[in-house]
Amino acid sequence: MSTPYYRQATPFAVRLNSLVGRLARLGVSLLGSAELTVVGRRSGTPQRIPVNPHTHEGAEYLVSARGHSQWVRNMRAAGGGELRLGRRTRAFHAEELPDNALKAEILRTYLARWGWEVNGYFQGVTAQSPDADLLAACPDHPVFRITTQQKS
Repeated sequence: MSTPYYRQATPFAVRLNSLVGRLARLGVSLLGSAELTVVGRRSGTPQRIPVNPHTHEGAEYLVSARGHSQWVRNMRAAGGGELRLGRRTRAFHAEELPDNALKAEILRTYLARWGWEVNGYFQGVTAQSPDADLLAACPDHPVFRITTQQKS
């Protein structure tokens, strides 16, 4: 069994993520970023990380550019989380997508939007790559469709 792909953040990226997360908590979104909160699968405590929610054909997705990260593992266990921008918090349910043509198309549009920031994590795959290359990248980059929970 091979180890799932994961690209650990550099110390600079950790500091930058911390800044982007603080800005999101203050209500400042950098080109659509938000802060994800998901309950830790082992600790049970809320874990926070900045993410780039991505809309494709009217649905909203979270893509893990770095691969099978801790937030991905926590999301699988929790089945959902919250997105925050300032005082606005949206609880959501998350469903992980299988590795198929839809996921590859979502990765393509995600890379078209966020490639300037994340191309380095996709091992040479870009928005202009052939379909076969995007399909081959699918197992390394989890994608979750998020559905906002209705308030009762």
